[in-house]
Amino acid sequence: MPRIVKNAILTCSWLLLAFSAGAQSKTLAATPPMGWNSWNHYAEKVNDATIRAQADAMVASGMRDAGYVYVNIDDTWEGTRDEKGVIHSNEKFPNMKALADYVHSKGLKLGIYSSPGAKTCAGFAGSLGHEEQDAQTYSEWDVDYLKYDLCSFGDEMAKAGSEEKAHQLMMDAYTKMHKALQKTGRPIVLSLCQYGVDSVWRWGESVGGNLWRTTGDIGDNYARMAGIGFSQAGLAKYAGPGHWNDPDMLEVGNGGMSLTEYRTHMSLWAILAAPLLAGNDLSKMTPETAQILTNRKVIAIDQDPAGIQGDRVRSEGPFEIWAKPLADGSKAVALFNREDTWMKSAMMEVNFRDLGFDGSVKVFDVWENKDLGVLEGMYKTEVPPHGVALLVVSAK
Repeated sequence: MPRIVKNAILTCSWLLLAFSAGAQSKTLAATPPMGWNSWNHYAEKVNDATIRAQADAMVASGMRDAGYVYVNIDDTWEGTRDEKGVIHSNEKFPNMKALADYVHSKGLKLGIYSSPGAKTCAGFAGSLGHEEQDAQTYSEWDVDYLKYDLCSFGDEMAKAGSEEKAHQLMMDAYTKMHKALQKTGRPIVLSLCQYGVDSVWRWGESVGGNLWRTTGDIGDNYARMAGIGFSQAGLAKYAGPGHWNDPDMLEVGNGGMSLTEYRTHMSLWAILAAPLLAGNDLSKMTPETAQILTNRKVIAIDQDPAGIQGDRVRSEGPFEIWAKPLADGSKAVALFNREDTWMKSAMMEVNFRDLGFDGSVKVFDVWENKDLGVLEGMYKTEVPPHGVALLVVSAK
């Protein structure tokens, strides 16, 4: 076959795959996924009872009614494969289908975890060489979400011989699982977890990802959270309905940050149109934690149907202003004070012209749940160290 014809066929095949991946993604994760993941709080100590308790708490706390849907099991659920290669859950999860049925009975959805490598991050069985088998098993269990973590697949990439081949190998691995999930006929959200390697935001949608991790793992401290969150500047053009940038899970309520810092965390993720996957013990939430996680107006910013990720408008030293266009023509605006906590509150201001508004505007303070009325020119307010003022600004 002449090379030019062969190249044309390959190009058409790739475009068809990309179109197919994109088309299916629009039916899944139309807004950033919301739910809970076991890793941040429980790590390897997760089991069937834990998942049921978190599902119960998600309902009792009002989180389900606020939009949190997925209950996601992270690593360490995996058992061994039988003689046919079919994966089974270990003793911590005696009946995964029954667990899925229980979660579904609560009006929620079940998520699970694997790796394109031979082993998961915790050393359990990965999906390498068993992609279609595992996808079929997840479908038979009625799983709704798969977090697919690169982990040991790095060993395969290291054998590739060049960066280009390693990159292609990684893309092929994610494409393979995407196609395997498609083949089952069950709508299963595919979450690519590979820490932003090779600028995944540029190609994640083309391999079937509904969301992709843009960073390394988050930690329950302000420095790590802020470092991850604010590094998302410039990535807005790669996100939209069915395909989202993912700066990792929420740490709200795990105890390593102040309530002010957790409000900043939640506000920044909402401006970023980031997936909202809680990572705390929902059964032991304080009222303050529940108020942050279930604030309907903050969630509405994240879940806005226009699906536009926000971006940085202006920065000056430790002071940053971010804005997110909303479907009704208004904008969510966040004034972040990144100054260290031993400093006093700082007076911050936002010029409405910088946001694209001429003339008078209406301003609403989201966390204070307060209508600030009609304003002209600019708005000034005190913002505490590591804190935020979250506004919705609309034309009069």
